[in-house]
Amino acid sequence: MKPAEPADALVRAMQPGNISREGFLGNDSRSLAEIVAADQAEVARLGLSHQQIARRMKEFRDAGEKGLGDWVAMPPDWEVRTDAVRGQLPCPFEDRGLYPKNVITVRNIRNGAEITYSDLLIHLIEKHGFYEGRGSVFRLEPQRIAETLVIPGRRETPFDPA
Repeated sequence: MKPAEPADALVRAMQPGNISREGFLGNDSRSLAEIVAADQAEVARLGLSHQQIARRMKEFRDAGEKGLGDWVAMPPDWEVRTDAVRGQLPCPFEDRGLYPKNVITVRNIRNGAEITYSDLLIHLIEKHGFYEGRGSVFRLEPQRIAETLVIPGRRETPFDPA
């Protein structure tokens, strides 16, 4: 019997009940490589990078933390809430460090778009270009992130250059 490939171990770690109760792949039938490649293509189509997206998500997280679980206005067009949950999670890609179990919700008041994410998802996007599989609890479509964190129709963008 041949030893398991590292990718096999990674996919097993992402299954429900290993690192998190819900897992990271949802009901997505695509391989991990296909999921990452498709999201990379979408991020490129949007003219963004994973690092730009992660930086913007961190800005909202940091603003939300000031509200201690209450909604915080982020003018001109957003409100954010960061809720702390007990515990920490490791990265399924086996990076060092633990990430707080928190839930960050951002609303774009102008267009009604809303996203919810965690510190771990920020890390997964920034370092691995991984937005989770379709059907997973914290899956975020790159298009939805862009709709929520930018203002459609405005020339300027809140995303810093890569």
